Amino acid sequence: MNPKSLHNLTVIPFFIIGITSFLMGFAWMFSSEPWMLDEYANTILLKESYKNLFAHPVNENLPQYLTLLYRFFGLWVSTIGMLITSFTIVTRLGTTMARGFIQVSFFITLICISIIEYIFIPSSHFVYFTFVLWILWGVSVLAGLKLKKYDI
Repeated sequence: MNPKSLHNLTVIPFFIIGITSFLMGFAWMFSSEPWMLDEYANTILLKESYKNLFAHPVNENLPQYLTLLYRFFGLWVSTIGMLITSFTIVTRLGTTMARGFIQVSFFITLICISIIEYIFIPSSHFVYFTFVLWILWGVSVLAGLKLKKYDI
């Protein structure tokens, strides 16, 4: 495979991850009931439906609290997406160091996410999303390793 194709296979996965993170964060920030976007995972953890949870008088302000938490979470996810996209665009992952830093950072992050999902929400749809992230990461790493022989 030629170096340009390998370079694209190194960069594009992280660009996709960055844009996807940015958009997912926006969904959590601007949804009227953001906790419903991952209702299935939350009800697995809570072992209770939101209807029952909100019905108790002690939880009267819980929807406002959850909205605040998810707005902050959405902002955080969008910010991470912007940082990934910015780093990818600015560096174009053109050096072994740039590729190495982002790939190692993602490796650690994906390991931690996978462990958390396995322990707390093994039947959530987020497991499939994480699997796609692993594939994107793997494509970038393999292309980056092959690209290494063309580096100066």
